[in-house]
Amino acid sequence: MVTKKMTINIPTGLEARPVAILVQVASQYDSSIYIECEEKKVNAKSIMGMMSLGLPAGEEIIVSANGKDEEAAIQNIEKYLSSESQQ
Repeated sequence: MVTKKMTINIPTGLEARPVAILVQVASQYDSSIYIECEEKKVNAKSIMGMMSLGLPAGEEIIVSANGKDEEAAIQNIEKYLSSESQQ
């Protein structure tokens, strides 16, 4: 299992469109991927779960991945969250 603290640098935070893209990124991997913020922990592959977090820009989160491609999953999620322009 890999766990990493990350900061959301997407200017709009994780609202509808960025959440949908993040779920697509996470869904490319076989690993289980979870995002934690404060007391909440949600599956990064669940669009409804991710929307329930309502994460603003600048928020610190903890991303954990567990599985055969966990390293690649963490790297690509961090790459997406640190991008200052949306893909």
